[in-house]
Amino acid sequence: MNASYKFLIALMLPAVLTGCSKYLDLKPDKHMIIPTTLEDCEVLLNDYSTLNTRYPTFGEISADDYYVTDINLKSISDVDEKNAYLWLEQPISQPFQWQNSYKVVYQANQILSVVNDIAKTAKNESQYNNIIGAACFYRGFAFSQLISVFALPYNKSTATQTPGIPLRLSADMDYVSIRANLEESYNQVISDFKTAVKLLSINKVDKIRPAKAAAYAALARVYLDMQNYENAYLYADSTLQIKSDLINFNSLNTALSLPIQRFNEEVLFPATTPISSPMSISFAKIDTFLYKSYEQHDLRKKVFFKENTGVNAKTYAFKGSYDNTNSTSFVGLSTSEIHLIRAEAAARTGRISIAQDDIEQLLLHRYLPGESPEITESDPQLLLTFILNERRKELVFRGRRWADLKRLNADARFAKTILRYMDGKEYRLDPNSLKYAVLIPQTVIDESAIEQNLR
Repeated sequence: MNASYKFLIALMLPAVLTGCSKYLDLKPDKHMIIPTTLEDCEVLLNDYSTLNTRYPTFGEISADDYYVTDINLKSISDVDEKNAYLWLEQPISQPFQWQNSYKVVYQANQILSVVNDIAKTAKNESQYNNIIGAACFYRGFAFSQLISVFALPYNKSTATQTPGIPLRLSADMDYVSIRANLEESYNQVISDFKTAVKLLSINKVDKIRPAKAAAYAALARVYLDMQNYENAYLYADSTLQIKSDLINFNSLNTALSLPIQRFNEEVLFPATTPISSPMSISFAKIDTFLYKSYEQHDLRKKVFFKENTGVNAKTYAFKGSYDNTNSTSFVGLSTSEIHLIRAEAAARTGRISIAQDDIEQLLLHRYLPGESPEITESDPQLLLTFILNERRKELVFRGRRWADLKRLNADARFAKTILRYMDGKEYRLDPNSLKYAVLIPQTVIDESAIEQNLR
């Protein structure tokens, strides 16, 4: 068996079995029972802990929506998180940021393998299709999260020469992992999501599982990351034809410590990261210029943030989690993000009135009654700049900023140098830096033949 995949599986299998006692043989030999039925697959798809809650944090840790004080940074025990925050070139020691997403891939492949051995009948066709669609969705989503963190931004002219990620497409452990190129990696993600679009039902099975609108939304996000704005527009539009609900922030209690309900009406697919010390409510201070960019009547200023006290007075912490928690980050899909994707893609493809309507509709749900701005700007560049600013303000701590920085750096109008400071020393992340592909954990490199990201 390939050493790198054995290393992945060593941590995959416990996660696959967690919460699924059905697959543990209670006889003395403790052999694992192999799933064989559609009902077994349903159990695996309902493993929320494995499939929905362990996506990488290094990208958002490295992004610019917040900062950490010297004293807080020094108190963080996770060296990898410290290094990610300062963009240091030290090897990543812990493998979990990489492996957790491959646990999702393994479980999805296991489900697909089981379904492949079951004959589809008229009686089970709907369930059969939804299981395949969901498994492909989860695999595509895990791959897309890995690409977002561990690969460089997509450039059509160089994508076939740019390293992507290993594409595990089978539950079989006995074949060698290699890094596909970035073009192949994105093609696989798109293929998985298109299969999900074809097979998932319009109606959600339950709150934790994807439905057809989530698959359309995932494609819109991927095409946006690839700067394919025509397809981003088309798939965002398809999403919103099915589901376009927005939370009216006037209905929220801004005094609550966590004002936004979990699994709310905007959520198309729930996904979160593990706990991250730098981004915790105790440590992360919202970027000063970002906070000041919210206007007086913009309710996001009170829904998303709370003022700190004591030595941290006049700084602000984030409380606007779409998972209703202060401990993890929501990286799933929502209608608000898709409104923004359609608005941006419309502005970039000459659909000015649609771009105006989309951003105006979003802000109508975010401002006090009668105070939301009327969007009359018709100059494409000025409208695009406005939409991108609103995108950052809306999607703070939603797992999108790192990917946005990567793609926007390709355009001189929006390229940004990020600066951080510790003990009076300046740390700098330049546009298009190789550091936008986070280092793969060193243990994975040591146990495999895959190439490390360049520095």
